[in-house]
Amino acid sequence: MTSPAITFDRLAYIDRLKEAGFDDRQARAQADALDAALRDSVATKADVRESELRLEAKIETTAANLRADIARWLFAAVVALGGVILAAVKFVK
Repeated sequence: MTSPAITFDRLAYIDRLKEAGFDDRQARAQADALDAALRDSVATKADVRESELRLEAKIETTAANLRADIARWLFAAVVALGGVILAAVKFVK
């Protein structure tokens, strides 16, 4: 997944926090935490849509396979039932 690059000026952020009353240690900890959070991959709308399309395709493939499996089992059940009926008819005669 790709995300747009975010520019973050840590030193300017630290200076603004100090101006607001944070001490140096607190300001640096806040800047480090925000910098780390901004560097983590964040999914964009395009990323989510791409994942959604892939998931929909997988669901369609799975559904098609399931329908084919059901059809095979149904055919086998009909053939087996037909055999049972033929055997019962022969047995009754």
